[in-house]
Amino acid sequence: MTRSERFPLHIYNTLSRKKELFEPIKVPFVGLYVCGPTVYNEVHLGNLRTFTSFDIVNRYLRHLGYKVRYVRNITDVGHLSNDSDDGEDKMLKQARLEQIEPMEVAQRYSNSFHRVTQQFNLLDPDIEPQATGHIIEQIQMIEQIIANGFAYESKGSVYFDINAFKEKHSYGELSGRNVEDLFEYTRQLDGQSDKRSAADFALWKKADEKHIMRWPSPWSVGFPGWHLECSAMSTKYLGDQFDIHGGGLDLQFPHHECEIAQNVGAKAKVPVKYWMHANMLTVNGQKMSKSVGNSFLPTELLSGDHPLLDQGFSPMTVRFFMLQSHYSSTLDFSNEALKASEKGYKRLVEALERLKEWDISTFSTTESDTEESKTLLKSIDDMYLNMSNDFNTAKSLASLFEMVPVINSIHNDNALYSKYTAESLSALQNTIPDFVENVLGLKVEEENANTHLATTLNLLIDIRAKSRANRDFATADQIRNELETAGIKLLDGKNGTHFQID
Repeated sequence: MTRSERFPLHIYNTLSRKKELFEPIKVPFVGLYVCGPTVYNEVHLGNLRTFTSFDIVNRYLRHLGYKVRYVRNITDVGHLSNDSDDGEDKMLKQARLEQIEPMEVAQRYSNSFHRVTQQFNLLDPDIEPQATGHIIEQIQMIEQIIANGFAYESKGSVYFDINAFKEKHSYGELSGRNVEDLFEYTRQLDGQSDKRSAADFALWKKADEKHIMRWPSPWSVGFPGWHLECSAMSTKYLGDQFDIHGGGLDLQFPHHECEIAQNVGAKAKVPVKYWMHANMLTVNGQKMSKSVGNSFLPTELLSGDHPLLDQGFSPMTVRFFMLQSHYSSTLDFSNEALKASEKGYKRLVEALERLKEWDISTFSTTESDTEESKTLLKSIDDMYLNMSNDFNTAKSLASLFEMVPVINSIHNDNALYSKYTAESLSALQNTIPDFVENVLGLKVEEENANTHLATTLNLLIDIRAKSRANRDFATADQIRNELETAGIKLLDGKNGTHFQID
């Protein structure tokens, strides 16, 4: 019996609002699409939580024996500053601020995003398409939607016709919204008169003369709408219908709702079988926000270089912390919680290293089916059952930690071997390292590496501050320049100098 048969997977489907048995469209293949970052700035902690959640989904599906094609896109055009049809393209805005080319912005922050995913041990997607590399596919999809009567051209832009779509199909099922809500949600915008309805959204926007990122199309020289990108790229690589679409809860509306409408409008098929959404982050019970100063970059968590942090934390500590909460639950960051996770992660790693050293063939085990053996095997099964219950990493970790005292006790007292069968101890040794490393994605890392780095950098910051106070600007500038060459920026502010690792 395969793992997927023994531990059948159930997924909470946002679309149906219930937990469903996972049944791939074409067993054993699974198509998984996750909305990737808009690469106009550094990836933030909320992004990391979402991508870590779907890294677990990807890992566990593979662990169960499915052949996964994981697609996670890069948005490098079309995502406007208000997440709707108004405002400035986020890429262009950042390019103007940094006085560089938009594609230089995209490359810089794509590279930074990839460094973060590597630090936190996220598996690379099988395909990582960029929106700017799929303009042709997006234009073709717009043409299909227009031909089917669900979009119209207006002054060089193309809009999705919500009312025409509603005549034949349902709209708003994913988010639970209706068209009346959309009118209230959609503000009166510049160019609003170009639309037939306030709820209509852009598939293609005509570019003004100042808009650098622009492509020819049958309607105008312009650029695609943000929602359209994911519809075009997901279906190109996963087909008109695929298994799982994931993203942050903030994308449920309007982004994912619009994706469904676009795909049905173009292909006359509901594109996704299971919709999954990762929840938001809070800090000490408050919503994470730059405006209140409680938002973190992943690099700040590692270095500890943030006013709300007592210290830096290793990538695996942060990953372990995230796994202690179900992906659909709000995750609250605090120094206390992170310090507790640091202890828990170290305790798990120590037990894991001890377990790997066992030579069970030399153990004096029992042949009788003892209660200790039954309890141990049940804990292993519970670990899988919890993970197969909508990827519940929190409960899986709880089952895992039921086995840590067993490992430590046997390590400290060889006489305890006799309470267990060789089968149960082999199951423990063969299962736990594989599950921890390949499903949870936790690995052994150098102890205190980030703490040492932070200490060294703070020492250099102090030396630089003293140099400036003594008007030794040459030394101060040399420290700044040398660190910047190494990928570390010094940020001077009213509360002192902080560092940021690129």
